Amino acid sequence: MPSTPLVSVVTPVYNGDLFLRECIESVLAQTYSNWEYIILNNCSTDATLAIAQEYAARDQRISVQSNHVLSDVISNHNKAFRLISSTSSYCKVVSADDWLYPECIARMVDLAETHRTVGIVGSYQLSGGSEKWYVRTDGLPFHSAVVPGREICRAHFLSSISVFGNPTSNLYRSDLIRKSDAFYPNSSAEADVSACFESLRETDFGFVHQVLSFNREGGDDSRTTGFLQRVNSYPVADIEELVKYGPAYLTKQECDSHLKKAVSDYYKFLAQSVLARRNKEFWDYHRSRLKVVDMKIDKFRLARNVLYRIADYVFNPKRTIERLFKKLFKRNRPASPKPQPTVRAQSQAQGTGA
Repeated sequence: MPSTPLVSVVTPVYNGDLFLRECIESVLAQTYSNWEYIILNNCSTDATLAIAQEYAARDQRISVQSNHVLSDVISNHNKAFRLISSTSSYCKVVSADDWLYPECIARMVDLAETHRTVGIVGSYQLSGGSEKWYVRTDGLPFHSAVVPGREICRAHFLSSISVFGNPTSNLYRSDLIRKSDAFYPNSSAEADVSACFESLRETDFGFVHQVLSFNREGGDDSRTTGFLQRVNSYPVADIEELVKYGPAYLTKQECDSHLKKAVSDYYKFLAQSVLARRNKEFWDYHRSRLKVVDMKIDKFRLARNVLYRIADYVFNPKRTIERLFKKLFKRNRPASPKPQPTVRAQSQAQGTGA
């Protein structure tokens, strides 16, 4: 397809041999053929490098690079972004344990080429693992194929719509990536969302109303996902996003109001964490995230919320018992049958993309 724009597909990977074949096969199965595929091996100790090199030997569009020193997840993504061709028009991330449906790149590029003001294209995504399966990044009205950048960022803050997804569900214009050596602008687990806030200051957001990718959710043994589950990064991420990007998209009154509520909810969460006797890893993480936005845990406010929580348990025994039964019921509820997504290749060995 020489007349079509070149798309750079990137997979930064660390010890991803379990699902890497399936990931690569999903790129090879694309109906859109004018792509280059860069696999950045992050000092893997399993068969990741051998698998990547095997496919590179078969298809000249695939290239394999390796780090000499182990990098963290975000740094590894930024290194992969810096490897894309200077002639590519778009960049598509696919994590090593995810995969793309065959029409993914074609549908996304078609929307971006039709609407040249669009800098980022999103789509629905099937997510899951174990017994939990669902479609994410929904919520936009079906007629909303293009939304002004400012409007979609305001919706992110002011409503329940969350369509930025994760990297595997997005397509980026390559010129946005080339503007900085760090397209993902910080080291947090939500750096991909931060990149959307940065880029949508000057571009629009496009959305394909079709499931175009699959995101495999990791378990507690996943290097990154397991850690984020243990520390629960989302409440503090909401505060960080409001402090950093709220002023660019919200009025001062809106920003102050939502930040006040986010901080209030955060202290309720921290109070529950005190009673749950969370470990040092948890508290170190939250102190470090607050430090990024020049905040710290207010011990007096935390103690007050802990007392409120204890009082609620003591003076509302009916509610406490109902909560307990809900948790027990949820824990013991039979799992619903899970769908069986398929792709051309079957995975062969254990690993996690990073």
